[in-house]
Amino acid sequence: MPAINIRKFGRVGFDITDMGFGAAPIGNFLRPIPEQEAAAMIDRAWDAGMRYFDTAPYYGNGLSELRLGHYLRWKPRRDYVISSKVGRVLTAARREDIDFKPWVDGAAFKSRFDYSYDGTMRSFEDSLQRLGLEHIDILFIHDADVFTHGPEMQKVYFRQAMDGCYRALVKLREQGLVKAIGVGVNNWEVMLDFMKAGDFDTLLVAGRYTLLEQEPLDELLPLCERRGTALVIGGGFNGGILATGAVTGAKWNYAPAPAPVMEKVRKIEAVCKRHHVPLAAAALQFLLAHPAVASHVPGTRTVEQMNQNLALVAHPIPKAFWQELKSEGLLRQDAPVPV
Repeated sequence: MPAINIRKFGRVGFDITDMGFGAAPIGNFLRPIPEQEAAAMIDRAWDAGMRYFDTAPYYGNGLSELRLGHYLRWKPRRDYVISSKVGRVLTAARREDIDFKPWVDGAAFKSRFDYSYDGTMRSFEDSLQRLGLEHIDILFIHDADVFTHGPEMQKVYFRQAMDGCYRALVKLREQGLVKAIGVGVNNWEVMLDFMKAGDFDTLLVAGRYTLLEQEPLDELLPLCERRGTALVIGGGFNGGILATGAVTGAKWNYAPAPAPVMEKVRKIEAVCKRHHVPLAAAALQFLLAHPAVASHVPGTRTVEQMNQNLALVAHPIPKAFWQELKSEGLLRQDAPVPV
């Protein structure tokens, strides 16, 4: 199969490539990426046929948006889809006064949470400036979840996001400045809360629907199908372990993988070995099998990693592989698989 294909973006109906460029790494996540490497990756993504680019103010305190906007500046605007996020507001500051963690040498802005109506509008306008665009196709409410805020504060931020961000996003959608509005968080349960509370076109599911985890099949994904809500999948490698395998120091949710996760991955790897399927190929191709999924955005740090991902999504996988995963209890019986 081709590495890059075109899909309709749920009920909104515009076209999107089923693999996008995840621009979090070019915000200098954990360590710097040189300007020439960032430019080379964006160029490679474009040459490979990717026409979807996902960024956020949070990524590198604005650096990701600045870089992405710079390298897309002369591309025809109608030829690509871009998503960004709200929920944080950036303010200019001296570098020596900024705590960039987990970013390294980000842009000279301080970041603070702000889920208010006015904060959302400011965040949107600031993103337009950094990107150099007149509109943003998809806008997500970012990180109003348990993973970021803890269980108690998440309830506070959820209410703020619905009272503030959501009202602002609906207004922007009505004005045609945004084509689709959604939520991008790390907990599927919180996504379900948002879906029940508002009318969202899309969800960015970060690491919660993967070859390892399929709990969203119980309620969230069926609801998305009924409403025509398009899913974008991030974190398809579960923070690392589905790319590296169950090696010493393997990461799950960007932290050391616990023993039960390591054991399950070892069992999946054994099936992969019997069918001559790279674990990472199975992880990426699984994401796109669900009918609600419109695209996925694997993050890459180098052109070499991007080339590897392009090869992985095109790698042939026999039906017997998926059948064995299910018969061994390593994949839910009701999980859609590639055909």
